[in-house]
Amino acid sequence: MQNYLPACKIVSTHGVRGEMKALPLCDGAAFLSKFKRLFARDDGTGEVRVLGVRAQGNVILVRLDGVTDMDAARAQVGRTYYFAKADAHLPEGRYFIDDLLGCRVVDADTGREYGTLTAVDHPAAQDIYTVTDAAGDTHMLPAVPEFVRTIDPEHRIITVTPIEGMFTDAINGDKE
Repeated sequence: MQNYLPACKIVSTHGVRGEMKALPLCDGAAFLSKFKRLFARDDGTGEVRVLGVRAQGNVILVRLDGVTDMDAARAQVGRTYYFAKADAHLPEGRYFIDDLLGCRVVDADTGREYGTLTAVDHPAAQDIYTVTDAAGDTHMLPAVPEFVRTIDPEHRIITVTPIEGMFTDAINGDKE
């Protein structure tokens, strides 16, 4: 698990006063606007004060301390900024994807281990977890209360109640 996660990537300048257009690499402008500082590197170095964040279509507009004109903003293009996880306050039941990756996925009733969570995608209304089993096969698990019983990132375990066939070996049809 990382202590600093990507917040945004600067893609261009916006105006002449140092504001920059950025692709959000987190939950977006509302989430990012709660931070008072960002970091230029993923090791927590290069701290910079956030002066403003606002949404504009599918990008965000960011103002950072020390970036006061177009030339200074242009020098930031291509740079990724990071936030400290310790600075973030997630609502109950919300987790950073980084904290979930690598968790063991276990049957809540039988204790049977299905594999490890290797990816989280958000194609629609809910997340889809990709679970990779010991043989290297992948299985998709909708991250809804009907299937995901508990998430415990501290102990690196996710308990699930899958339906028949969710963790079935596609080659021979046997339950793993």
